[in-house]
Amino acid sequence: MCSVSEFLQTRNVSKVYPGQGSDVHALREIDLQIKAGEFIALTGPSGCGKSTLLHVLGGMDGPTSGEVWFRGQPLHRMKEEQLVGLRRREIGFVFQFFHLLPTMTVEENIELPLLFAGSDDRERVEELLHLVGLEKRRHALPATLSGGEMQRVAVARAIVQNPPLVLADEPTGNLDSENGRNVLQLLSRLSREFGTSIVLATHNSEAAAFAVRTLQMKDGRLLA
Repeated sequence: MCSVSEFLQTRNVSKVYPGQGSDVHALREIDLQIKAGEFIALTGPSGCGKSTLLHVLGGMDGPTSGEVWFRGQPLHRMKEEQLVGLRRREIGFVFQFFHLLPTMTVEENIELPLLFAGSDDRERVEELLHLVGLEKRRHALPATLSGGEMQRVAVARAIVQNPPLVLADEPTGNLDSENGRNVLQLLSRLSREFGTSIVLATHNSEAAAFAVRTLQMKDGRLLA
C-alpha cells in the first residue's frame, strides 16, 4: 500500500502495447509521488510517454504491471465501473482539443458533469463563470468563442465538481502565447488557492515554468 502522506503514487509502473513485430514500451518502471496541492509538469518530446502516464494516473488506462494509488485507493485493482465513478467524482481532465459540445452554451458545457451526477448546483456554475471570466459569454456557443475562451470553458467543466486532482494534457498546444498563459495562470491559481493537485503534460518549457516541480521523461522513463 502507498504511504498515507502521498496523495498520488505509482510504484514500478510499466505500460506495454502489443505491436507488429515488437511490443511498444510506453512506460518503463515509473516511480512517482505527488502530494496534495502540488502543481507538477511532465516534460519531454512527443512520444516519450507523458500522455500515457496521465492516462494511467487518471484511471483511463491500466498499467501492464506495477501499482497506482490515489488517495489510498488502488486504481490498478479497480474494475472499470469503479474507475468511471472515481473519474467523475475526483479527477478532472483537460486536453489539447477542447471537446466542448457544439450545441450547448458555455454554461451548459460547464454544468454537464453536474447533470450526470444528478446535481443542479447553479451557484457552483456561477462561481466558475466568474473564475474563468466568462460571465458575459455564458449563452455563447463554442463556435463563437476564441481558442482561449474554449479552453477556459474546458477547465471550468473539469473542476465543476471540485475534484482534488486535475490532469492537463498539452492544454496550451492549440493556443497563442497570451491565451496559453491565461490558462496556465488559471491552473496555477487552482493549485495555490484551492489546493487542487495539477499534473501538466507539456513539451513547452515556458508552460512547465508555471509548475512548482518539473519532471522530465524520455523513452518511457522518468529521468532523475
